[in-house]
Amino acid sequence: MHTPPDSAYGAPASSLALGLSSRLFGSWVSQVTPATLRADALAGLLGAVLVLPQGIAFATLAGLPPEYGLYTAIVPCIIAALFGSSWHVMSGPTNANSLALFAMLSPLAMAFSPMYIQLALAVTVMVGLLQWLIGALRLGMLANFISPAVLFGFTSGAALLIAVHALPDLLGLAAAPAHGAGAVLLHVAAQLPSAQPAALAVGGATLAVALLLRRVKPGSPYMLIGLGAATALTWGWSQILANSSAAPVLALRTVGYIATPWPRFDLPRISWAQASELIGLAIALTMVALGQAVSIAKTVAMRSGQRIDANREFRGQGLSNIIGGFFSCYVSCGSMNRSMPNLQAGARTPLASVFSALLLLGLVAVSASLLARIPMAALSALLVLVALSLLDTARWRQLLTLSRTDFGVALATLAATLTIRLEMAILLGMLLSLMSFLYRTSRPAMRTMGFDSRGPERQFVVIDDAPEPGLDTGRSTASEATSVGAHRLPECPQLKLLRMEGEVYFGATQHVADILHALRSQPAPQKHLLVMAKSMNFIDLAGAELWASELAARRAMGGGLYFHRPRPEVIRMWGKTGFTDVLGPAHQFPDKASAISTIFSKLDPEICRHCSARIFWECRTAPGEDDPANQPQA
Repeated sequence: MHTPPDSAYGAPASSLALGLSSRLFGSWVSQVTPATLRADALAGLLGAVLVLPQGIAFATLAGLPPEYGLYTAIVPCIIAALFGSSWHVMSGPTNANSLALFAMLSPLAMAFSPMYIQLALAVTVMVGLLQWLIGALRLGMLANFISPAVLFGFTSGAALLIAVHALPDLLGLAAAPAHGAGAVLLHVAAQLPSAQPAALAVGGATLAVALLLRRVKPGSPYMLIGLGAATALTWGWSQILANSSAAPVLALRTVGYIATPWPRFDLPRISWAQASELIGLAIALTMVALGQAVSIAKTVAMRSGQRIDANREFRGQGLSNIIGGFFSCYVSCGSMNRSMPNLQAGARTPLASVFSALLLLGLVAVSASLLARIPMAALSALLVLVALSLLDTARWRQLLTLSRTDFGVALATLAATLTIRLEMAILLGMLLSLMSFLYRTSRPAMRTMGFDSRGPERQFVVIDDAPEPGLDTGRSTASEATSVGAHRLPECPQLKLLRMEGEVYFGATQHVADILHALRSQPAPQKHLLVMAKSMNFIDLAGAELWASELAARRAMGGGLYFHRPRPEVIRMWGKTGFTDVLGPAHQFPDKASAISTIFSKLDPEICRHCSARIFWECRTAPGEDDPANQPQA
C-alpha cells in the first residue's frame, strides 16, 4: 500500500517539526539527546533548590508576599530560556530588581497591600513590552558598548556581592538590616561574636565535599552532593540537640516550609491614571533589567563559548515579563546566582531552566518537609563557591600588565558594583570605556617616515626619535621599532613624509591641527607635506575642513599638500565637501614612487644643490651633486 508523504513536499514530519522548533526556539533543539537531558535535569535540580530561599527573600525585599518570588522563578524562567539567546542563563527574581521595584512603588502604595501587588504586576507587563520592543527594533547593538573590561569588572564585583551577602547565613547570623555590601559587612563584623560554629561547620563541610568531588570527579553533580551531605549533617545535629535545652539557641536556620507555588493567572487591575504614573518607572526598571540581563548573558557566554544574540535575548526577556505579569510574577531578568551554578553544574541546553522551574513545583509539592531541612549555611557555602570561581586573579594581573586603562575601567566598575546600584555600575563602566576610547581615538598617531638606508634593499620606516607622548606604538612593525634610536635617520629638508594612523573626526581635529601647526612653525619648515593616508579610515566634516585649512597654509608657504592612497570613504567625503576640487586630482597618488617623483619636480633646486640627505632616487639628478658618496648605490 502506498504511503503518502508526511508533507506536501515529501519531507518527513519529524524533520519539519525540528526545523520549525529550531527557528522558534534556537539551534539548541537539534542538540538535545538523552545525555543532555540527564545533564540538564541535574543542573535544573540544583537551580530549583538554590532559588527556594532566594525567591522568598527577594520577594520580601520587593514588598511582595513570599510566594510571588517563587512564581517569578517559574514562569519567566521557562519563557526566557525557550525564547531567549543564552543556553545557560536562568531568569527569575534578583536582588537589584527587587530593590528597584520597592524603591519605585513604595511612594505609590503600601508594600504588601493588594494595590501594591497590582501595581507591581502592571509595571512588570510594561517592562516586558519595552524589552520586547527593543529586541524587535533590533536595538540590541546597545549591548556591544559593554566592553570586556566592564564585563570583567562587573563579574568580579558581582562575585564579591554574592560572597558578601552569603556571609550572614554562612555564619549563622541574622539577616543584615540594610542591603548594601558595606552595610552587610558592618553587620557581620558587629555580630561576629554571635556566629554559630555549627553553621560554619555545615558550610565548611559543604565546600569540602563539593571541592573534593569537583577535583576527583569533575563531571559529577558535586554541588548537589555537597548540599545533600550538609542536609544529612544538619539532621544529625538536630538529633543531638533534640533533648538539649540549648536547642532553640543552637538550632541551625533552614529553608523552612514553603507553600506550593502554583502561579495564578491574574489580570493587573489599575486605573489609566495609575498606568501613566508607571510609564516612567517602567523605563527605569527596563534599564535595570536589561543592563543586568545582557551583562550576565555575556559573562556566562565568555565561560561557555556561546555567541549571544542580544536582540533575541531582549525579546525573550520581554516575553517572559509580559507573560509573567499575567501569572503573578514581578520584574525578572537573568540571575547571576543561578546562571553560573547552572553552567558549572553541567547544563547543556536551555532545558535546564525548564527543568528548574518544573522541579521547583514538584519539589515543593512532594518534598516540602525534606526541603525544609536544607540548611541556609549550606546554600550560602555553594554561593561562596560560585563567587570564588568568578574571581579570576590571573586575569586581573594580565589586565594590569597589558592595559592600565582597561584595568582602571574594570576596577572602577568593580567598585561601582559594590557601592551603587548594579545598573548604574554597568552604565558607569560603559561611560568610562567610551571616554577612554574617545581619548585614544582623539590622539591619532602621526609618524614621520623615511628610508633606513640608501642601498637598493632599503625599507620605508618610521624615523621619529620617539613616539608622540601618549600615543599607542603597538602597531609599529619590528623594522619601524629599530629606527627609533639614538641616531635620527635623514629627512628631505623640503618634503615631509607623514603617516596618518587613525580617524580624523571632530574629537581628533585639535590634536592633528596642533601637530601640523608645529611642523609648519619649525625654524626651517618643510614646505611640502605628503600624507600616507591609507590608515586614515574615516573623516567627518570637521576633518575635511582641517585638511582644507592645512592645504591653504601649505600653499601660502609656497609648498603643497599631497595624499598617498586615501581610502574611498575619505575621498567620498572630500567630494561632498568640495575639497577634492580645491586639492586637485594631481595631489592624490596610488603609490609612493609616483608621489615622490611628482613632488620632487616641485622642490626648490637651490636647496637640493646644498642638500646632503639625498634620500630619494631622484636626488641623483639634482644639480650640484659632486660628491659620489652622496649618490645612492646602484
